[in-house]
Amino acid sequence: MRHITQSSKLAGVRYDVRGPILQEAERLERAGETILKLNIGNPAPFGFEAPPEIVEELRRALPEAQGYSDSRGVLPAREAVARHYTELGVGAASGGISPDDVYLGNGVSELISLVLQALVSPGDEILVPAPDYPLWTAQVTLTGGRAVHYPCDESNGWMPDLEAIEALITPRTTGIVLINPNNPTGTVYSAELVRGFAALAERHGLVLLADEIYDRILYDGVVHEHAALHVSETLCLTFSGLSKAQRVAGYRSGWLVVSGDRAIAHDFLEGLTLLANMRMCANVPAQYAIPVALGREAAAGGASIDALCAPGGRLLEQRNAAHRLLSEIPGVSCVLPGGAMYLFPRLDPAIYPIDDDQRFVIGLLRATRVLVTNGRGFNLPTPDHLRFVSLPEVPVLTEAIGRIAGYLETVRVG
Repeated sequence: MRHITQSSKLAGVRYDVRGPILQEAERLERAGETILKLNIGNPAPFGFEAPPEIVEELRRALPEAQGYSDSRGVLPAREAVARHYTELGVGAASGGISPDDVYLGNGVSELISLVLQALVSPGDEILVPAPDYPLWTAQVTLTGGRAVHYPCDESNGWMPDLEAIEALITPRTTGIVLINPNNPTGTVYSAELVRGFAALAERHGLVLLADEIYDRILYDGVVHEHAALHVSETLCLTFSGLSKAQRVAGYRSGWLVVSGDRAIAHDFLEGLTLLANMRMCANVPAQYAIPVALGREAAAGGASIDALCAPGGRLLEQRNAAHRLLSEIPGVSCVLPGGAMYLFPRLDPAIYPIDDDQRFVIGLLRATRVLVTNGRGFNLPTPDHLRFVSLPEVPVLTEAIGRIAGYLETVRVG
């Protein structure tokens, strides 16, 4: 019999966040082990509940959400997203934002896939940060394009260098990805740097792909700058949604906002609309959560998520505790995240000589029952980083990092 094999399109595609490491964790669970899962930014298992108004609105909307919606999304939700970004000042220099500029999707992940399928031809290049959220690299590869990684400097708080990025641009470069706040590092880019990305995109006619799903999860008074505020002469595509700030990751409720010079992008937008039509529509009940979510945040001045990130709030206290505990381990350093819900510590190669970080993380899992993700799973070129979430409460983080510290003692050299 002929063997059934995977498509050749999957060659080079990886998504280690849910790859062999998770499979080993699932095997251990089937054997009766309890695993501390610190590998995915899923708020619900750690006691972060959705605001009750959002849950109630979803319940109320169910009877009228039984059929397909417009392929771009229900009008009240698109109106709410357009109003939200208009109030932020997005589109002021390019005709404003209307519901027609908004596409709703089953989370940001689906929208990234649709956009890259519509944008990237075989051989096209997309500039992607290293480290990145690996879906970006995987989806570029799946379309037949090439992800060209621009480095972010850990010694400078994981900030990218615009001159180094510009040197990577070729005639095949189509777009540049900006993940802000960054996953996996938690770095929040300054307004000046964001303006630099926008100017770079305009100077070279690139699409600016702004992944801003963590734009409300900020610490220590850090301010997030929306990339779309600074784009008028090329196209800016802003990705965000309810998963993180509203703690409803399972609703799969995300959006894409098109801004900048739409006149130069008619053909691309026609292709994007075609793909949106082909998937019929996003999950309809979850779309109805968007107006009430954005409305309640506007009315409360963002108080819901802001309180979690402020002094005394769970997210801030957990970030602080995790960073302190990691930094106390000999040979471990970690840039303090300004946003998001992750830490990306470095293991000094002179003390922890790791050549295969996936194998190392599987060994860590088997020894400690703590599940984290290896740094090269985020397209970092070196095997000396780990990423894990800071969502568990402080006692759980203390236990998990204590186990990691104990394991590191057994593999330390010198």
